[in-house]
Amino acid sequence: MEFKVTSKAKTLTLSMIIIGAVFLAIGIATNAGDDHFLKRLLTNGLINSFFFFSLALGMLFFLALQYATETGWYAAVKKVIEAIMGYLPYGIGFMVLVFFALTITDGAHIYGWMDPDTVDPTSHHYDPIIYAKSSYLNKGFFWLRTVVYLGVYAWFWIGYKKRSIEEDRVGGTEIHFKNYRKGAVFLVFFAVFSSTSSWDWIMSIDVHWFSTLFGWYTFAGIWCSSMTVLVLLTMYLKKQGYLPKVNESHIHDIGKWVFATSFLWSYLWFSQYMLIWYANIGEEVIYYMMRIENYKLMYFGMFFVNFAFPMLLLMSRDAKRHFGTLTVIGIIILLGHWTDVYVMVSGGSMGAAASIGFIEIGMLVLMAGFFIRVILNNLTKGPLSPINHPFLDESIHHEI
Repeated sequence: MEFKVTSKAKTLTLSMIIIGAVFLAIGIATNAGDDHFLKRLLTNGLINSFFFFSLALGMLFFLALQYATETGWYAAVKKVIEAIMGYLPYGIGFMVLVFFALTITDGAHIYGWMDPDTVDPTSHHYDPIIYAKSSYLNKGFFWLRTVVYLGVYAWFWIGYKKRSIEEDRVGGTEIHFKNYRKGAVFLVFFAVFSSTSSWDWIMSIDVHWFSTLFGWYTFAGIWCSSMTVLVLLTMYLKKQGYLPKVNESHIHDIGKWVFATSFLWSYLWFSQYMLIWYANIGEEVIYYMMRIENYKLMYFGMFFVNFAFPMLLLMSRDAKRHFGTLTVIGIIILLGHWTDVYVMVSGGSMGAAASIGFIEIGMLVLMAGFFIRVILNNLTKGPLSPINHPFLDESIHHEI
């Protein structure tokens, strides 16, 4: 059965894009004269481009993980995973656009290390700490690493897409074992890139600060958010009468992933916070002092939301199979992790000057509408269930 986007879904996504664009235009018109306008605009561009890009990247990682471990249950939702992955080229495009804007504006006071005055000993803005890191944190090397990250992700995405189409056509196990090998290779790259890219793109905003747990923490947020999108999209398709081969056990398994990754993220949040708080070293606690002083409700609130809600409401077996519960918790989790990215970026770039207004709401709604529209369009480009996947029969009979 091929998927067709309903007129209601088209209207909803188009409305989100238009409303978001109108809000963003109002925000730009009313704040264009402010001293922090450019920094605020690019801060929000970085927040939303990274957040929605990470949802597609998380699905690429999850698909590679399923291939590398030769998992069978997921085959029935493989095409849904690939539809979310299909946002990756758009996400890459937005990321490149934001980084280009930051580069030509010398970091727009977001990436302080991009300002040439900070590494010029004759300048009043000279920063010896940034200068000591300049062999790594400089525009040329930053772009080289970014191109490698995004290029590797795009290369694996293109390969999986081509082999998925080919597998549907010819069947057999040769393509599956090629995916198995490619999955193992991707996980090696991702084990490194998921950390180093988070250092480059997010942690370097707070250029004086660093944490050895930051890469894992960011990765956990990406994984949890992408699994949440997967379960929400799968349930939407089921309610529309699609995915007849997907049963409650598949929903349950995805729900378990949401539950587990929420705990993983919470554990890493607490570990990073507790170790820095206990050591109480000035160079380390400055990161938290800024966020607690200026984002206290938002910072601790998003931890409570992303930890307590899944723990209390997704603990039982029935909750992981209940569409209503999963939908409500899923939306809350996504908003919570968007807030997490907002605090990570804005805390270092905007500091106490950050606020939630037309620019923030408009860009979020605009990007969310575009993200959903792209995914729904991806679903129309082929069958919603794999045709010749070697584990499809196992997945159809999956019961837990």
